[in-house]
Amino acid sequence: MLDEAHERTIHTDVLFGLLKQAVKKRKELKLIVTSATSWMPYQILSYFFEAVIIATNIAETSLTIDGIYYVVDPGFVKQNVYNSKTGMDQLIVTPISQAQAKQRAGRAGRTGPGKCYRLYTERAYRDEMLPTNVPEIQRTNLASTVLSLKAMGINDLLSFDFMDAPPMQTLISAMEQLHALSALDDEGLLTRLGRRDKQALADQKKAKFHQPEGDHLTLLSVYNSWKNNKFSSPWCYENFVQIRTLKRAQDVRKQMLGIMDRHKLDVVSSGKNTARVQKAICSGFFRNAAKKDPQEGYRTIVDSQVVYIHPSSALFNRQPDWVIYHELVMTTKEYMREVTAIDPKWLVEFAPKFFKFSDPTRLSKQKKQQKIEPLYNKYEEPNAWRISRAFRKFHTKVTF
Repeated sequence: MLDEAHERTIHTDVLFGLLKQAVKKRKELKLIVTSATSWMPYQILSYFFEAVIIATNIAETSLTIDGIYYVVDPGFVKQNVYNSKTGMDQLIVTPISQAQAKQRAGRAGRTGPGKCYRLYTERAYRDEMLPTNVPEIQRTNLASTVLSLKAMGINDLLSFDFMDAPPMQTLISAMEQLHALSALDDEGLLTRLGRRDKQALADQKKAKFHQPEGDHLTLLSVYNSWKNNKFSSPWCYENFVQIRTLKRAQDVRKQMLGIMDRHKLDVVSSGKNTARVQKAICSGFFRNAAKKDPQEGYRTIVDSQVVYIHPSSALFNRQPDWVIYHELVMTTKEYMREVTAIDPKWLVEFAPKFFKFSDPTRLSKQKKQQKIEPLYNKYEEPNAWRISRAFRKFHTKVTF
């Protein structure tokens, strides 16, 4: 099943080609393609948007909410375009396609009559706009894509069944670039270096964001670096960071600011005091605490389960005494994902109904250090909320 098909990213295009091959070979497989609009409840989104929307490419998918009756569409979008002759990526302003124009108009009048004001002529819409937007695979550097396809054993790229074949010159340029890096041999086959080149580069880029306090501060470092680079998409590509994930983090941050503003709460930055962030995480994830075991790995405080720091964690080579983790993932071992170092005293400070200091009179002479143990009281997990909303579709009037 392939979701968000309308976005036509380079990854979905390659995946389409692979799935088409799989369906041809295995008739029992069924391919389901869906396109839905990106996921937040109306109650949250409504805090951030007024009744009039200035349409951008973000507005094409992210604003399917009540209360939007007017959309102003300027008719342009910023797109990343790769020039194979110069070898450069450029973020340029280009006219939108007719399909994009329809998506933007569709944001108005979801729950009542609406109107879209288009800041271009009807003739420009009819004669100058492409029916659909140019897919990313036809306007980006394909070096990493070619490397991935080669690693999957697909060597004949010229006969690969792309939905929309990329320009021949772009494919040749990607092959030449990989050959110059010794990732491909003279026959265009993947070399031993090519099999680990991309992963090594990704690890190198990731390592520069690592923070000694752990993964949550590392992720904060990534977000702040993205912010300092003006939320650039090319920056994400260069640093092997998923732009969609960062944009979702940005949306969540806006939601939190809106909630705090609504409840008249002060927004206080941690600045360089990283302990504030660590304490905030500890106060919310105190159940997910673990202590380093003298034998191997860690033991969770709640149920004394043996767990390990995931190899991808910024703390994998540091192994602090006490940590908080976001989740446990079972592969070859029970791994902790998204790990942050903590001071064990914070557990009692922020969760006094759940943790307490052990009675010092019960400690042996060999173990005079202070211990922390859970109270095991009768708290239960809250029931999950299930919210569903059925949107009625109304006619949207378009004005040029």
